[in-house]
Amino acid sequence: MKVVKGLDVERYMGRWYEIASFPSFFQPKNGENTRATYTLNDDGTVHVLNETYANGKKVSIEGTAYKADPKSDEAKLKVKFYVPPFLPIIPVVGDYWVLYIDDDYQYAVIGGPTTKYLWILSRKNRIDEEVFNALVQEAKDVGYDVSKLHKTPQSETPPEGEEGPKDTKGIWWIKSLFGK
Repeated sequence: MKVVKGLDVERYMGRWYEIASFPSFFQPKNGENTRATYTLNDDGTVHVLNETYANGKKVSIEGTAYKADPKSDEAKLKVKFYVPPFLPIIPVVGDYWVLYIDDDYQYAVIGGPTTKYLWILSRKNRIDEEVFNALVQEAKDVGYDVSKLHKTPQSETPPEGEEGPKDTKGIWWIKSLFGK
């Protein structure tokens, strides 16, 4: 799998919106306004905050990303979350490989060592169809079956802050184990 080399981690920090992804058991099936916010920690790791809205409630999980091989210039990261979110005791580590990023750090294609997971991200919650198609082509060019992509619903005005009821019990996480 070809990955980005020389990723400028500081430029990559900030908010990214999920434009499309492959459905996965660890994300709510009916999630919308899905986004990730990355913040650089003093030790060089990255604080990860993944948020989505499911059934009218904001759900989130926090984790830490770090370079898989600190000596490599490849954008191969590991992301560690603790689950379940309501009693975070079990560490779960996944791959986060930046397969493509544009020169302005506005669009990214994320995957891993296999073609099981795929995310198309943007700094804005909506993108032109032409840009979307170009990003899909990037994924297709490295072997992804892009027919499995699911566009993530995004509101015209993205939600900000802490508004709305929250799923503080992690019910979404339990439901996701059963494909709901």
